[in-house]
Amino acid sequence: MNPRFAWARQLAAFAVFLSVWQAVGHAGWLNPIYAPTPGQIGAALIELFGSGRIWTHLEATFGAALAGLALGVVAGILLGVLGSLVPFVAELLEPVMTLLNAVPRVVLAPLFVIWFGIGVASKIALSFILVAVLIFFTVFTGIRQVDRKLVERVLTLNGGRWALVRHVYLPSVAAWVLGNLKVAVGFAFTGAVVGEFVAASRGLGYLLSFAQSTFNSALMLALVLLIMVVVLAIFAIAGRLEKHLLRWK
Repeated sequence: MNPRFAWARQLAAFAVFLSVWQAVGHAGWLNPIYAPTPGQIGAALIELFGSGRIWTHLEATFGAALAGLALGVVAGILLGVLGSLVPFVAELLEPVMTLLNAVPRVVLAPLFVIWFGIGVASKIALSFILVAVLIFFTVFTGIRQVDRKLVERVLTLNGGRWALVRHVYLPSVAAWVLGNLKVAVGFAFTGAVVGEFVAASRGLGYLLSFAQSTFNSALMLALVLLIMVVVLAIFAIAGRLEKHLLRWK
């Protein structure tokens, strides 16, 4: 098979799957309370956008996720660089980050709600902690795995700490961070949505909680589909950014 047309085959298979799903549901073989048809899910999406009530929820989730992502990336890079280059900082940071990494960080959501309230701050905090720990270990590992021979050559040529950071560590860190940016985006949205699901007055997580409480599975699946589309779109943007910034490789 020609790999150039793989997308067409995948699209055709997906269309067949949706058609079979719709036909089985229309025949009454599926309970709409538990397994709504694609048509019912589409109708729920149309109602969300047609009424206009989705925009304030998208704004809340996007704002929290992107703010947590930005803060987490910056903090993770700074702490990762300090931890990998300053032994004393590494002694303090590495055990803390290891403990945070060992605990499923989404369980911190109720605690953050207590600390920061049900507003956007608790969602940003959860997204931040998810992303910051990931980026810290990405940078920490990336710098520590830099080829020592390359470092020795720079030092041999009288290159100082700034030359090492600029010409050796930063390119290595950029490759590692951009390689994990898609994972970080997923973590950021996970933090925002989970935080909203626990306690919020708006956001996609809040809508998911509402749909669950009313046994509206069509709305739940519509929201899951919407979140998937949004995250995949950001993945595509991150992929293009990665290719652009790492074209030197």
